[in-house]
Amino acid sequence: MGELSLTDDVTAAAVHRIGLRAYTVEAELIGFDGIPPLRESLEEMRVQPLRWLGARVEGEIAAFVAWQVMAEELICIARVCVDPRWFRRGLASALLRHLLADLAPEHDALVSTGADNHPAVALYERLGFRHVDTVEPAPGVRLARFELTRPSGRPGR
Repeated sequence: MGELSLTDDVTAAAVHRIGLRAYTVEAELIGFDGIPPLRESLEEMRVQPLRWLGARVEGEIAAFVAWQVMAEELICIARVCVDPRWFRRGLASALLRHLLADLAPEHDALVSTGADNHPAVALYERLGFRHVDTVEPAPGVRLARFELTRPSGRPGR
């Protein structure tokens, strides 16, 4: 497990390919194929202001998580993708645990997923995220939003 640089062409192509495969499965689960990363080119993905963390299996990237620091104590997890060949092997859990425990241990976190993406909803709830609300960004499409609030001794918290 380690941070990924999308300046590397091979890495960027692998991340893009995995994202397309993973979001195709999510689109089927939620009945909506308008998920923005499904329409994103490789170059559009590369310029996103995100940090990338990947997990490798058999020497190849098999899963990744991408996030952005939104404020001093807040991150937004923008993408959690596992190549369907590696589903149900704990890769997303391991990546998120590493991100939350090691890379952003004092940050609160936000994440969203299709409300009908039951595997993702269960994952976030297992990791301690709390369902905040469900919105409808497009007719008939429900997006569940979650937050993880860190207990801390920080002033004002």
